[in-house]
Amino acid sequence: MKRGWNFNPGPAALPLEVLEQAKDAFVEYGDQGLSLLEMSHRSRTVERMVAETERLLLDLIGLSSGYRVLFMGGGASAQFALVPMNFLGEGKVGRYLVSGSFAEKAYREALTIGQAEALASGKAEGWRKLPDVRQLKVATDTAYVHMTTNNTIEGSQFRDLPDTGEIPLIGDMTSDILSRRLDWTKFALVYAAAQKNLGPAGVTAVIVREELIKAGNKQIPSIFQYRTYADNSSLYNTPPVHAIYMMKLTLEWTARQGGIPELEKRNERKIGFLYEAIDAGDGFYQGIVEKPYRSMMNATWRMRDEGLEKQFVLESEREGFIGLAGHRSVGGLRASAYNAVPEEACKALAEFMNDFIRKHG
Repeated sequence: MKRGWNFNPGPAALPLEVLEQAKDAFVEYGDQGLSLLEMSHRSRTVERMVAETERLLLDLIGLSSGYRVLFMGGGASAQFALVPMNFLGEGKVGRYLVSGSFAEKAYREALTIGQAEALASGKAEGWRKLPDVRQLKVATDTAYVHMTTNNTIEGSQFRDLPDTGEIPLIGDMTSDILSRRLDWTKFALVYAAAQKNLGPAGVTAVIVREELIKAGNKQIPSIFQYRTYADNSSLYNTPPVHAIYMMKLTLEWTARQGGIPELEKRNERKIGFLYEAIDAGDGFYQGIVEKPYRSMMNATWRMRDEGLEKQFVLESEREGFIGLAGHRSVGGLRASAYNAVPEEACKALAEFMNDFIRKHG
């Protein structure tokens, strides 16, 4: 089988060795005589696997104590609702950094639960720039500040984190978790749907400060409370066991690569090939986001007309490049270079982009 170069935005590329490991364990997990897909989530085998996955993730990001990892369903979209349901109390305001389409969705979902405001927004500038978070003034009635650290659709990424003091900072890190070094202690809660850097779709990791779990709303159904998942080690109901196992394999692969510091260096090189090709085109390729705000995970660009963009996608697919069309809501082109996308894939795409200019420029 000749594998294509996978630049899909999510579900996204998985490391080949992880896929091979999962294949080998698919029919029988360990020496249990059955597949993990068949096992009871109450079994010691599954309990141990879930606990190991939690510890792996905390170790990789360097949070040795004071935080839990919860494995939940519903993707990031469920977290858009669960965050305000748990923490947006009466007389409090959820304040949002509205930096792109998914950040705006999170903000609008909060409005259905309680009082929410846009602390800063980049919408008026067409999402080409990010709000400056260094000088934010956060009112004392703020329940939490929510930010989307990387905007998958638009292709922008925050370099700085706001200082919110005692007010909880909550981050949607679905599309850049484990890709770069951060001061994780600034966050009270981070969530990430798995299908970018953590594994396959089907499970969402929530990394949350233990004291914040205790402060959550007790007047909502148990299944929506973070404390329920914490008290039951993510096994309150049947979790997506196989997706968690795939996350475990992906985390082990991440550690073998040298962890976040090494992947950060690799990601900078990978995305550099693509931005160099965009910028060297003399306007043939037009970056959507202004340079200081460009994402290390999702490079986005446009061309002079939609017809040429469609031709680009068509020719790229013939050459084995998969998933380069932009999001249906904005169009254009996008290459998602998550952790599992190899350097040679980005080099090959940059070469293709240069060849395309020579043919059509």
